[in-house]
Amino acid sequence: MGRESYAAAMAEIAKTRLSRLRDVGWSVWDPIGLCRPGTSWQDDPGADEYDGYLLKVAGMLAQVASDSACVDYLVWVETEHMGLGERPDTRERAGETVRAIRETLSMVPGKDSPAR
Repeated sequence: MGRESYAAAMAEIAKTRLSRLRDVGWSVWDPIGLCRPGTSWQDDPGADEYDGYLLKVAGMLAQVASDSACVDYLVWVETEHMGLGERPDTRERAGETVRAIRETLSMVPGKDSPAR
């Protein structure tokens, strides 16, 4: 992904609501387990903990990356980058997260949903 196309993709992502991406990150993915029952990211001073990873996936999807590539990225983040190891639900949560982010992107006015 070139710098200009990445910048354009990120500008498009900025039009989506970061709060929706945080909802996805905290309620669907949440590899660290920050969202305790009865709480949400709005209640946490570390609300931005997953922003970079979620925005990266959104940018990848906007640039027509495959769902599989995005899932692999989130699995890598959780297992290697964060060093948490792979759990039985790691890949499933990553897949659900990618689908939810794709849905969020499809809600951007005037834009088609990114291709799979």
